[in-house]
Amino acid sequence: MANIFAKKPLAQLLGEANSSGHGTLKRTLGALNLMALGIGAIIGAGLFVRTAAAAAQTSGPGVTLAFVVAAIGCAFAGLCYAEFAAMIPIAGSAYTYAYTTMGEFVAWVIGWALIMEYALGAATVAIAWSEYLNKLLEVFGTSIPYSLSHSPFESSVVDGITQQGFINLPALLIIVVLSLLLIKGTQESAIFNAVIVVVKVAIVLIFIAVGWQFINHANHTPYLIPDNAEPVKNAAGAIVREYTGWNKHGWGGILGGAGIVFFAFIGFDAVSTAAQEAKNPKRDMPIGILGSLAICTVLYILFGHVLTGVANWREFADPALGGEASVTYAIAAHMPGYEWLATAVTVAILAGFSSVILVMLMGQSRVFFSMANDGLMPKAFSELHPKFRTPYKSNLALLVFVGLFAAFVPGSLAGDLTSFGTLLAFVLVSAGVWIMRKSDPAQHRPFRAPLSSPSFPFVPLMGMLVCTAMIVGLDADTLKLAVIWMLLGFVVYFVYGKRNSKLQQGIVVIPTEMEEQAFIEPDKDNL
Repeated sequence: MANIFAKKPLAQLLGEANSSGHGTLKRTLGALNLMALGIGAIIGAGLFVRTAAAAAQTSGPGVTLAFVVAAIGCAFAGLCYAEFAAMIPIAGSAYTYAYTTMGEFVAWVIGWALIMEYALGAATVAIAWSEYLNKLLEVFGTSIPYSLSHSPFESSVVDGITQQGFINLPALLIIVVLSLLLIKGTQESAIFNAVIVVVKVAIVLIFIAVGWQFINHANHTPYLIPDNAEPVKNAAGAIVREYTGWNKHGWGGILGGAGIVFFAFIGFDAVSTAAQEAKNPKRDMPIGILGSLAICTVLYILFGHVLTGVANWREFADPALGGEASVTYAIAAHMPGYEWLATAVTVAILAGFSSVILVMLMGQSRVFFSMANDGLMPKAFSELHPKFRTPYKSNLALLVFVGLFAAFVPGSLAGDLTSFGTLLAFVLVSAGVWIMRKSDPAQHRPFRAPLSSPSFPFVPLMGMLVCTAMIVGLDADTLKLAVIWMLLGFVVYFVYGKRNSKLQQGIVVIPTEMEEQAFIEPDKDNL
């Protein structure tokens, strides 16, 4: 009977990483490109939406501390990702790392979970992109008809007239455009992403700089929500927010807020999926992963400080204000003369969504590429374009799947499934570093996660514990859908993946000693 926990030999992975033939991805990305990819994936709507939500629900002005706690949790996983990405610069990210440390079945599980993170996440963000495009068009006195910008499962009543959705054309359009851009080439996609990153980071910095002048320091006192905080009521007098729970005030509220703003950090792990396209992965991958995480953390803290200083956190507790329009509300209500900045924020959100979709589609296609190379997915997903050397059939398949989802399914359906896939990947990568340190301690590691020895695996253990706790903290409906998705994945593995696995069939190509040595010896000129 085949061993479903068989591990892919590390020597084979290193040989694949060292290969430069026609069937390999083109190495075009430098450290700055990778850092821009990370920032592009991280800074999306999360910064503009989650900040006000966490402040209103649990943290108050202390949302800045919630960002710090969430960043620390991400940093543990980020250090583990950086060690793996520098040591095994292969497309596929957590899937590839799990294959060589915990075996094929665990690798399949994480690969299947990554579909939730990337594919469903890209579709959900595309739907939100469509909504914000309409908001921007409204500034110019026009909009896309409801029927052409919403799913057929959605309807709305305006002035007594029911409007029915038919197809979400803007969401489909952005998926098509970005998929074709990815097919054209990774370098072109990286340049496009870098331009978007500059635009949205510039607008974030402008908001911080301008908003700093309007900070009312009284809004930061007290800095944590007190345990006797009065409930917040809406205009009709109904209570919309209470703060009696242990995680709704004080330091417990900081922990509760960290769970909310964590989702604003999703994306830095997508950098590792591009490892096989990095020019010098030994140096560039750690810089790209940890650098993008550090930059975004600083921006998040400054943004949260300004937002809760300009407007009182209680103002965001009303769902009508504390949702997507929170930043626009703060500008309109407390920053007279800067109404143009509200429009600029909408542009930044659109740019943020675009880069998030781009990186998610790129990450998913690279996971498919690796899984197909191993025989766990149809071979077509591993075929590269003869000219562009990108996994174009994988991109085309995602264009169809993600495009149809974005065009015809409500965005709320995916919910927090994206977060589940991300957190599961974090847990397994953290565990993989510990396992690899014990099973192969002599392997050269261009970057080593600190405090991760086999006898004292502090960083991997904290990565596993923090991320597992966040999984447990997800709502019950999300966990039920995640279980159903994973059970479906088990069926696909045993029906198709296990039968076609190259490892199970003994199709393993081990590179020669010279080829392996050429890769694993450090390039001293670039370290």
